[in-house]
Amino acid sequence: MGKQRILSGIQPTGELHLGNYLGAIRNWVEIQQSYDSYLFMADLHAITVPHDPNVLAENSRRVAALYLACGIDLNHATIFVQSHVAAHAELAWLFMCITPLNWLEDMIQFKEKAVKQGENVGAGLLCYPVLQAADILLYEPDKVPVGEDQKQHLELTRDIAARLNYQFGSEEQPVLKLPDPMIRKEGARVMSLTDGTKKMSKSDPSDLSRINLLDTPDQIAHKIKRCKTDSPRGLWFDDADRPECNNLLTLYMILSGQTKEVVATECQDMGWGQFKPLLTETMIGALKPIQDKYHEIMDEPGYLDSVLKQGKEKAEAIANPTLAKVKKALGYLLPS
Repeated sequence: MGKQRILSGIQPTGELHLGNYLGAIRNWVEIQQSYDSYLFMADLHAITVPHDPNVLAENSRRVAALYLACGIDLNHATIFVQSHVAAHAELAWLFMCITPLNWLEDMIQFKEKAVKQGENVGAGLLCYPVLQAADILLYEPDKVPVGEDQKQHLELTRDIAARLNYQFGSEEQPVLKLPDPMIRKEGARVMSLTDGTKKMSKSDPSDLSRINLLDTPDQIAHKIKRCKTDSPRGLWFDDADRPECNNLLTLYMILSGQTKEVVATECQDMGWGQFKPLLTETMIGALKPIQDKYHEIMDEPGYLDSVLKQGKEKAEAIANPTLAKVKKALGYLLPS
């Protein structure tokens, strides 16, 4: 019996940050030998909000290089660009035609982002969970690594697959497999450096809110020095009144490779003046190998081109038969 398949992706918008790494990419690296991994740059999703067309292509390359620099092994994983596989967009349209509108209007992230965009909100923002469902179901993965904030989207994916199976398949012969979530507990939700109650995000207008994977040592030191803290002496985990303290201790725990118990003991009597330099040094040391490998990859553009070409071909070999299966179930005349 072969390995189970997983599927995940990140939008190539802005700089990848510590939250992307600890919440997603690091998990992919740790489990990749146990799964057949399909990992993509979600560039179709990137234009659901205003974007700069001058940097979209280069950002896709940068994200691919960072996947590799973080430790994704091509012996176990396939890396590809979402828009290079036309089946994503086509299956999304088929799904949109069977997805009730109220399912999409109830999506929390649509409501939040629509408020920010006002009258300029595009239909793509409303429908992108359907594209996300197509991304996932095309590859019929067994599991999908997601953060807690993405569970609703995976539930919608399962609902769309179940609706398709009910309307156009049968209990004995479902059209599509329903994937299960794979949620990482520790570090799955890295919080902002300026507000410990909000998730670290590329869309935050303040660069001080996040540690980008390619930040220089001076930039990291500056951001840690300026990050939000509180006044109590001593540092401890899991205090609802100290979200920044819990976030920074968690970052230190993960990046230093120590247990929660060891970190709690080490830091219980520390003040911020003692802890911040310790966190800074640990963070710089953890990111240096990634940064070195990234620059090495970007200095060989031909290599990255070959990785993405091979990834496209491998992805299409899985995606196209799935698309054909769905079209056949819906009654389309397939090309001979």
